[in-house]
Amino acid sequence: MRIRPIMLIAATAAAIATAGGMATAATGTSTPTPTAHGEPSATPTASASGAGSAGASVVPGSGPSVTRSTATPAAFTVTSTSTTPIDAGAVPGILASCLGSDASQYHAVIAVRTPVASADTDGVVIAVNSANQYVQCESKGNKGNSRSVPATFINDRLWGTGHLIEFFDSLSAPAGAGQRLSLGAGHYTPEVAKVTISYGDDPTQYPTVMAGGAFVYTAAVSTSPDGNSFPPAPYVHAYNADGKEIYNQKTQPTAKNTRR
Repeated sequence: MRIRPIMLIAATAAAIATAGGMATAATGTSTPTPTAHGEPSATPTASASGAGSAGASVVPGSGPSVTRSTATPAAFTVTSTSTTPIDAGAVPGILASCLGSDASQYHAVIAVRTPVASADTDGVVIAVNSANQYVQCESKGNKGNSRSVPATFINDRLWGTGHLIEFFDSLSAPAGAGQRLSLGAGHYTPEVAKVTISYGDDPTQYPTVMAGGAFVYTAAVSTSPDGNSFPPAPYVHAYNADGKEIYNQKTQPTAKNTRR
């Protein structure tokens, strides 16, 4: 299931590790942060346009929009948000197989393996070119791919007035019986110091890997093995340098900054 997510949280030194200017891994330690905002009336899924939850399914090459489902969300547990670095020697090959001849124009700012692998995905590389345009390439082993067509599609999204965050691609995919991989990315303005993710109605917020103006979130999520169940939607949260929450996707279903 493909989704497009984004979120922000006040960064801590323990949340991300960097190597040579490229963020390679996050600790995966959750930051329990109760929110003062109300819960959505239903779990959102997404159609091919508009803005919705970071975790909603989308058609590649389109923005998410919220629709309402009458299904009951399955009980879930976030079992891990830990990432490990993708070997630096493997990154050029991932970008080359994802971007083809355009790969030489991009350098990686985030390259991590996910805490659990699906049939097609075990990591992600976010790269940027000299014009500050981003690409997102999921990996399986040392091969890369993009669900966006072309892979540079995410560069064509327009920033609206007051927006703090823009979504790249996101996904939720089976990773064995009763388990799913959640993965997503995006970028943010300099006003944002920290990005976090929460899932479903659970207020616990988990760290993202942040570097070069981009962020990545990923998690292993255990759900009911019932084939009719579906995973919790991820929600992005953003904080400024003072620790104030300046974006909450649960209550601001677009990336627009609505501060007074």
